[in-house]
Amino acid sequence: MDKNEGSQSKAGPESPKPLENKTIVLGITGSIAAYKGADLASRLTQEGAVVEVVMTKEAQEFITPVALGALTRRPVVSDMFHHAASHQITHVNLGQKADIVVVAPATANIIAKLAAGIGDDELTCTVLATQSPVLIAPAMHAAMYLNRVTQDNIGRLKERGVSFVGPVEGRLASGHFGPGRFAENTDIIGAIHQILGRKGNLAGKRIVVTAGGTQEPIDPVRYITNRSSGKMGFAIAAAARDRGAEVTLVTAPVSLAAPYGVKIVRVNTAAEMFEAVAAATASADGLIMAAAVADYHVASAAANKIKRERGTLTLELAPNPDILESVKGDFARVGFAAESENLIENARKKLEKKRLDLIVANDISATDSGFGSDNNRVTLLSAGGKVEDLPLLPKSVVADRILDRLVSVLREKGHSIH
Repeated sequence: MDKNEGSQSKAGPESPKPLENKTIVLGITGSIAAYKGADLASRLTQEGAVVEVVMTKEAQEFITPVALGALTRRPVVSDMFHHAASHQITHVNLGQKADIVVVAPATANIIAKLAAGIGDDELTCTVLATQSPVLIAPAMHAAMYLNRVTQDNIGRLKERGVSFVGPVEGRLASGHFGPGRFAENTDIIGAIHQILGRKGNLAGKRIVVTAGGTQEPIDPVRYITNRSSGKMGFAIAAAARDRGAEVTLVTAPVSLAAPYGVKIVRVNTAAEMFEAVAAATASADGLIMAAAVADYHVASAAANKIKRERGTLTLELAPNPDILESVKGDFARVGFAAESENLIENARKKLEKKRLDLIVANDISATDSGFGSDNNRVTLLSAGGKVEDLPLLPKSVVADRILDRLVSVLREKGHSIH
């Protein structure tokens, strides 16, 4: 039998397509980073978007329309007059049907044209014709980016409501190091999500999310922690951003990329997380405690590394403060209950004891979800007594289900929801 035969039975649930039915006009210009624009087109297509690629003549010196058409499964606009025979005004049609126009990569030349209102090719005409949001991801040599003219042009476009992502500092095609490097595609996609979610049902709300497993030091080298990966909390933070919320993510150490557009507060210990959460919730509308906070810390951590030669080691543990119980404020409270037995009973006790509006209960003994997995199987219990069992789902979908319930809680508390 082939080693891959039957592997479908072990596969997790299918991931959602968050950009389903969104039309994204992607303009690619004559930058060496044009090849990254092809990867961006592919990723957006995989997320369900209808990607309409518009290429400048200069962009085609780096990558062909055939390649972009194959990645998006859509015809590529590469000629100002290529639809003249059908009497279509392509840039007007694209500008009108776009949910967002993204220019990535954008050269200094294209930025200058747009700032001056010059439309002399299909891409600049499309940007000028659209009433939809415009996102620009610059990519150029540092000297060009830092030039006062380029900075003035960028400032002028920002005043008109155009959004920018990047550039970042790094090694450039010239071999030099500095600002001008094309932003990571993950950040560009995050910016697209954030822009498209501006009018979501959490628009104007301040949401605090915690993630990861705290680390309680034993000595300068060792610490006590748990198996939390932080994936659930990060998924919730990104999903809240995509609904228009202003998100603060308080996270213990994790090996995850920070979601674009989310304020990150990094902590190590439970005590540090408590202080950060208390500060962040001072003006918050909601707190979602997805972090696995250590219940105990070492009462007296060693100042120097403990040597093996000392033999048996006994640690005295002292309780950490319960963040959800201790933090003050009039905001919606969502907690998590990771249990290995009596799941619903233990979760309900926590719900009542901590005076929560909602608790997310998951069975950590399950092998197909929970710590480290991309999927989760949870039960949602509300203060009003409602219990909802969710099937095994990607954590991104679970995040949205949790936020659906949070929106209901906020409505019940009198918040104005779009």
